[in-house]
Amino acid sequence: MNSTSSFSYWERTAFIDDNDVIIIGSGLVGLSAALHLKKHHPRLKVLVLERGFLPSGASTKNAGFACFGTVSEQLGLLNKANADDVLHLAKYKWNGLQRLRNNLGDNNIGYRQHGGYELFMDGEEDKAEECISHLKKLNDLLGTAITGHDIYSVANAKITEFGFAGVSNMLYNPFEGQIHTGLMMRTLLYKVLKNEVQVLNNCGVISIASEGRYVHIETTQGMFKTNKVILATNAFAAQLYPDLEVSPGRGQVLVTKPITGIKIKGTYHFNEGYYYFRNIENRVLFGGGRNIDFEAEATHEFCNTAVVKEKLTQYLNDIILPGQNAEIDYWWSGIMGFGENINPIVKQVEPNIFCAVRCNGMGIAMGSLIGEEVAELAMS
Repeated sequence: MNSTSSFSYWERTAFIDDNDVIIIGSGLVGLSAALHLKKHHPRLKVLVLERGFLPSGASTKNAGFACFGTVSEQLGLLNKANADDVLHLAKYKWNGLQRLRNNLGDNNIGYRQHGGYELFMDGEEDKAEECISHLKKLNDLLGTAITGHDIYSVANAKITEFGFAGVSNMLYNPFEGQIHTGLMMRTLLYKVLKNEVQVLNNCGVISIASEGRYVHIETTQGMFKTNKVILATNAFAAQLYPDLEVSPGRGQVLVTKPITGIKIKGTYHFNEGYYYFRNIENRVLFGGGRNIDFEAEATHEFCNTAVVKEKLTQYLNDIILPGQNAEIDYWWSGIMGFGENINPIVKQVEPNIFCAVRCNGMGIAMGSLIGEEVAELAMS
């Protein structure tokens, strides 16, 4: 680690010292917090520290789903929490998506509302019927939070249209969409820079210590001092604060080469949301598989594993694009933050140190509001 004496006077006075708020993590939550702080407190000096060359974690490594939950996912939440909590979370995710679109503009994030589908395979007819039997219940519950009623409906007639094999039932949600998360983060970064927020990359945080009026941050580039800190590192938060109830979950993703005459358009989930795919123009993005080995995928390590790659490739060629033997152009992985509690963690962890973490795989939906919420908490 470089010592603080390695900074010049110019560097210390222009970049290092005299920051009012330092945000750790330049993903959607961190930059949304920075933007909210500068909008409401324009004189604040806000600095963002990012350990990676680009935002680490999931903000630019996800699947680009602007969604708020399939039928089976909502029913799963109702098994873990009461109806009021599930309704609150659905409203939070829905409002978060609208805030993201309003803040950045649909064209700037590549937003397309083609709707979302949940697939049930041959042999899962009982599971499909169970979900279908709860459609009215879910529509009545969530219709009070999300614009429009009859959010979920049966869409079996479209199975053949999309060219799937081995799919027996399909449910539809017209309010879900897809985005280009690279464009999203580039647009958000431009906005925070335009609002005079500084962002320093390749600056990993080693430790944080609250001492009196100030918080001292030890990094791979030297020591920083600030009045307040916002931790927005999602799945990586427990590396600094082990008591935070957030665990990593790796999502592995592929993207095919361009496909002639592609039929799918929208976002798709199956196996209770553990597998997900969509079109990117004339390509297919397909990800998931952490349910194959939860323990192995509860990791902070970015990589693709042979067992998940094999399963994704099999499903791609057997179910999504049967008989086409699609060529794969890209592989990558992203790290999400999960916990038993269905809600994100937004709280003070130490004097003058606040966190906004644990998006439970719904960072795009919730990230904008979580960032604003922790910004308000830090300044209250």
